[in-house]
Amino acid sequence: MKKGKRILSLLAVLFLLSLYITTLIVAIFTTKETGGLFFACIFATISFPVLIYAYQLIYRVLKNENDKK
Repeated sequence: MKKGKRILSLLAVLFLLSLYITTLIVAIFTTKETGGLFFACIFATISFPVLIYAYQLIYRVLKNENDKK
C-alpha cells in the first residue's frame, strides 16, 4: 500500500511539473493559436491540486465513517 501511494504521488508531481513547464513554454512562444492552450494549462494547474485535496478530504471522512461502524 505504501509503495502504491509513493508511485501515485510521484506521478502527480511529474504531472504538475509537466503542466508548469508547458505553461511556461506556451507563455514564452505565444501566437494567436496558443491562447486557448495557455488558459487550459493555467486552469489545469489550479484545478488539479484542488481536486487532489478534495479527494483526500472525502477519503478521510469516508474512512472515519467506516471505522466507526
